[in-house]
Amino acid sequence: MRRWTTWILRHRTLVVVGWLTIAVGGGLLAPRTVDALSYEFALPGQPAYETNQLITRVSGGGGAIDPLVLVGRTASVDEAARTAFEQQVGTVAAAVPGSRLVTPADAAYLAAADGRTLVALVYPPVVPGPEPYAAALPAIQAAAARTDVGGQPLAVTGATVLEETSGGGGRRGVLLEVVLGGLGALIVLAVVFGSLLAAVPLLVAAISILATFLCLLALTAVTDVSFVVQYLVALIGLGVAIDYSLLIVMRWREERSRGRDSTAAVEEAMATAGRSVVFSGITVAVSLAALVAVPLPFLRSIGLGGLLIPLLSVATATTLVPVLLASVGTRLQWPRRQVTDPSSPAWRRIATAAVRRPILVALASTAVLLLLAAPLLGLRLGSPRLDAYDSTTPAGTAAADITRSGLSPGVLRPLEVLVRGGDAAAAADRFAALPGVAAAVAPTGPGWSTSAGQLIQVWVTGDPTAPTGRAALTGVRDTAADIPGARVGGRPAEDADFVTAVYGNAPLVLLVIVVVTFLLLARALRSLWLPVKALLLNVLSIGAAYGITVLIWQDGVGSELLFGSAGSGALTVWVPIAVFAFLFGLSMDYEVFILARMREAYDEHGSTPRAVIDGIARTGRLVTSAALILFLAFVALSTVPAVEVKILATALALGIAIDALIVRALLAPALVVLLGDLNWSIPRGLARLLRVAPMPREPDAAPQP
Repeated sequence: MRRWTTWILRHRTLVVVGWLTIAVGGGLLAPRTVDALSYEFALPGQPAYETNQLITRVSGGGGAIDPLVLVGRTASVDEAARTAFEQQVGTVAAAVPGSRLVTPADAAYLAAADGRTLVALVYPPVVPGPEPYAAALPAIQAAAARTDVGGQPLAVTGATVLEETSGGGGRRGVLLEVVLGGLGALIVLAVVFGSLLAAVPLLVAAISILATFLCLLALTAVTDVSFVVQYLVALIGLGVAIDYSLLIVMRWREERSRGRDSTAAVEEAMATAGRSVVFSGITVAVSLAALVAVPLPFLRSIGLGGLLIPLLSVATATTLVPVLLASVGTRLQWPRRQVTDPSSPAWRRIATAAVRRPILVALASTAVLLLLAAPLLGLRLGSPRLDAYDSTTPAGTAAADITRSGLSPGVLRPLEVLVRGGDAAAAADRFAALPGVAAAVAPTGPGWSTSAGQLIQVWVTGDPTAPTGRAALTGVRDTAADIPGARVGGRPAEDADFVTAVYGNAPLVLLVIVVVTFLLLARALRSLWLPVKALLLNVLSIGAAYGITVLIWQDGVGSELLFGSAGSGALTVWVPIAVFAFLFGLSMDYEVFILARMREAYDEHGSTPRAVIDGIARTGRLVTSAALILFLAFVALSTVPAVEVKILATALALGIAIDALIVRALLAPALVVLLGDLNWSIPRGLARLLRVAPMPREPDAAPQP
């Protein structure tokens, strides 16, 4: 790192001009990057996905795209009311040529038992992009507004409409989230530095984000990149780049307080904090790169796009930051020019308490984490429950009318079975007789008989996300397996295959992350047991974050207060594995920062208790500030309208807070004390493998009072 720093400082102009050029290019091309992102959630090779793709190709819509639902309410349902409803529904569907339609004339079940409610399902042609009914929905809504059923126009609802109208609108760009996150970071940095030095991490983060967007544009030319990546790059990139810059700047200030000149302080900061930044960035990148092992294009794209964040954050922090500090660092210490010792008396007292009672602190912290993780035992994965969407919108009110009328919410999210050859009506009767199935029908209208076979609608009795709905899906699939040429599609079936596709390879992903992270930490810390401890604590920390996320989003505890929406009843399928990859790496940042200072202190005096106290005293304020910046970035991320992004942001914010306040501040120091000399030992075989030299020490000295 010293040789690298010397080279960087000799080529200051090249470094500055290079990064400014990249930043300008990234800024100018950012809109093009966003336009190139994909909204596809492909599951190649999965039966429901392949069936849904076939249905969409041969019929123009449907498959994984839930239908639009027309709801009419009358004083009473008689033959005249039915006839009027059928005529007006036909008129509405005709507004979008090529639409498939199923009405009470096809399925008597769609005339509700309350004697007042009639329902029809419309499958208009879909268009690519985040809103499949962007072309059809306005025409359907306009035509429905001109109808009259029982003195009121037909209401338009459906799972797709509920998703688009709940949570404050459709998808939007990332500028607002970046501004919110940047303002939060600026406040924290201003408090930490009290000088213009606060601008250094923000400047570096801005350049890092723009550089990452430029690299993303190149990545989109090679593979599809999920729209989710833009939010991760903007907000996680902001937090990570600031954290890495903050670590180096804080160490530079510390070295200045010891009397070094600016250049010498930069060299020492890079040799210590800069080395930690490199190892932390590699650890985060490895965690995210493991997502590439998941055989799903969009998750691979999150892994590929995500690993650019720490790599470019490290690149800017280890090049631009030393140049800025060596060139203008002393002038940026205005108005607080006095350089003080960065040790925190408050964190020294906390560390001392943990050292004096390590068993009590370890047991209490572990008990709290296990309690927080307990809701994870009830985790359910899938699409949000249909009653979790905003019921105050017109679409939400119409959906509530359907369920109040006695009809199943399953009509909003049907299964579609494609039968090639054979008797489709007889197959529909077999499905209708299954437990948990409310009705099944093989419509005979235009569009239902395709070149690939006859389409059948199957509606389960409860919400497809609920256990009863999943059991019914299993029954439908088992029955379809006995019908020659039958294939099961629909959103619920694809959700089930989603779980299989994502988590069937989870053990491989976890193994890759754990092994590579262990080797990196063992080399960085020259220890066997410190990496083992760090890995176990990460599992506890992430488990606690999962638990609270389940409590908030799945069970709905506090979701109305925090997000203004009801609990979803399930977590989005891909969120837990993405959270694990991000949190595993980000949590290791703090572990590396803290343990590196503990190791440095231990190498000076050979006392584990003193090393713990010195390490926490010198990093406590830094880690807390860094965690607060990331936490605020994730809070900004949670304002994105997309529900899946909100859930992701919630889990990440909770994970960072729990890790910084409980795990790294209390549990980790207590365990280091309990392990004693084992912390600093490494077997000779592992040392040779990692090419590090073990540094034996005298037994621990007594703790300092």
